[in-house]
Amino acid sequence: MISAKTSDSLNELLSGENINFQLSVPQLVEKATTRGEAILTADGAVSAQTGKYTGRSPKDRYIVEEASSKEKIDWGTVNRPISSEIFDSLYTKVVNYLKEKDEVFVFKGFAGADQASRLSIQVVNEYAWHNLFVHQLFIRPTEEELAEHHAQFTIVSAPTFKADPAIDGTDSETFIIVNLEKRIVLIGGTEYAGEMKKSIFSVMNYLLPEKGIMPMHCSANVSDDGDVALFFGLSGTGKTTLSADADRKLVGDDEHGWSDNGVFNIEGGCYAKCINLSEEKEPEIFGAIRFGSVLENVVVDETTRIPDYDDGSLTENTRAAYPIHNIDNIVTPSVAGHPNTIVFLTADAFGVLPPISKLTKEQAMYHFLSGFTSKLAGTERGITSPEATFSTCFGSPFLPLHATVYAEMLGNKIDEHGAQVFLVNTGWTGGEYGVGSRMELKYTRAMVRAALAGKLDNVETETNEIFGLQMPTAIEGVPTEVLNPRNAWADKDAYDQKAKELAQLFHENFKKFGTVSEDIVTKGGPIA
Repeated sequence: MISAKTSDSLNELLSGENINFQLSVPQLVEKATTRGEAILTADGAVSAQTGKYTGRSPKDRYIVEEASSKEKIDWGTVNRPISSEIFDSLYTKVVNYLKEKDEVFVFKGFAGADQASRLSIQVVNEYAWHNLFVHQLFIRPTEEELAEHHAQFTIVSAPTFKADPAIDGTDSETFIIVNLEKRIVLIGGTEYAGEMKKSIFSVMNYLLPEKGIMPMHCSANVSDDGDVALFFGLSGTGKTTLSADADRKLVGDDEHGWSDNGVFNIEGGCYAKCINLSEEKEPEIFGAIRFGSVLENVVVDETTRIPDYDDGSLTENTRAAYPIHNIDNIVTPSVAGHPNTIVFLTADAFGVLPPISKLTKEQAMYHFLSGFTSKLAGTERGITSPEATFSTCFGSPFLPLHATVYAEMLGNKIDEHGAQVFLVNTGWTGGEYGVGSRMELKYTRAMVRAALAGKLDNVETETNEIFGLQMPTAIEGVPTEVLNPRNAWADKDAYDQKAKELAQLFHENFKKFGTVSEDIVTKGGPIA
């Protein structure tokens, strides 16, 4: 719990005359624009640029090493320890820094649509547009809930406060520090709003398993008949796009919990990647960006104020944040039953994985632990050809506990509820990146819809000889030649060579899971 000294310091800040408490969306829009933090687009969205940091800063993220959580955390390059003394010193400096600001903004709300397990949070912001961001991304309280609200976790964010590594004990000017004992997230030196969202997700990944609830980096939707689907995948694999389906109701687009009662959204909004966004391809997301939404690093015409979603000159990681009710077809509240179908999404730039394949339980756990996708040539300095990226459980930057904790929970859930699991490759076909082409979205949608409708449960399949995956031989609306990736390559020997190369990368990556069941290793992974 928060110490008396820390609590007193925070209370002193929150009782200051510069505090703007629980402002409405119009008030925050007005503050953000009049303070010069952001501009208003033609659609009424607030558009801000985040400067040097246009994405998360994983090397500047720390967890305070303290007695209550020390033995539980999976320490390493993702969960980096920092001392309580360093945290306390920085916390005092940041709080004192905010006390001197003309205005500070406070939001109170919740993480978790399931009232039995939700987390009461408050966010203290230097920027009005950051406060608008959290207002739209987290769950907004009713007046009655606000009157009884007592924060269980607090974010304190001061983007313009920069640490001095020589004095403050950080690696750079930027820091994102989670203190599980004092229930505080401290952020400084970065204007990227996503750090706040993902910090609370990391906290939920620590807290929920203690309650027997599986936290998941996934989107979820449900049919009118109550069939629930989960979509796991890293950025750029199509998680948000495929879950926003006009024929199904959205539960949430990014973060969920799976309890004994079913699934629930952790958030109250969506944080969509919007590079190359168009009304034609993604009408639900395009239409959701309106008054009160927040655009990050999207180029906007100075005169017309029309966003250019095709312009990635600031970053490829352009983002739109909006409340979930901006999507017409949603579940209210954001809860649903147990999943019937689970989809793992990967964007394979090697062009060798099938566009869709059915997974056994062992394969599901193997690919869940692997969390494979690709980095593309040109997206980062020094990358000249596709590189395999493995993000454990499709969300390793946000997992405080050992990966096997989450994988075992998934395996138990599959056994208990009989969910069908599919691996879907939204990446390349007919060759690797630069030779082949990206799988057409209309084909991916047809494959996913067939899977969700149960049309692939008992169809004829063939086995991929290298990965051991079961590939349907025919799906309505999808050319048969793309279903087996080897058939889509003109040079079959080149396919075999590239597929064996990727399979070896899977094997090498999986060596880090030394304690995993032998069945998962032998029955779940590539054969070759």
